[in-house]
Amino acid sequence: MKATTIEDAETYEPEEGWQRKSLAESDRFSFEWFEKPPGHSSPMHDHENEQVCVVLKGELTIYTEDDEVTLTEHDAAHLESWEEHRVENTGDELAIGLDVFAPGRSFDFWTDRE
Repeated sequence: MKATTIEDAETYEPEEGWQRKSLAESDRFSFEWFEKPPGHSSPMHDHENEQVCVVLKGELTIYTEDDEVTLTEHDAAHLESWEEHRVENTGDELAIGLDVFAPGRSFDFWTDRE
């Protein structure tokens, strides 16, 4: 078993106020805790990993090429592999969520981007 506390988790901040923490990862899956300030959006992107985004606090809107959905506390959305999307905090407070990726990925996805 490997346990990770939120305080000891590997952390990075791809943009000011957008923080991600790696809670668990393997070749098969990864779990990333994140927070986004109001108004913040990730860029439109896709990846080979399937993704489940769970909202723990606040409000997040997920935009795809064909659709959009607004999630609030305890809601979740599943994104298929290579489905282009972006995630925006459309609420008035800090949003906290959990992303699950399969297969797993590391923070290199964001840190190695051009």
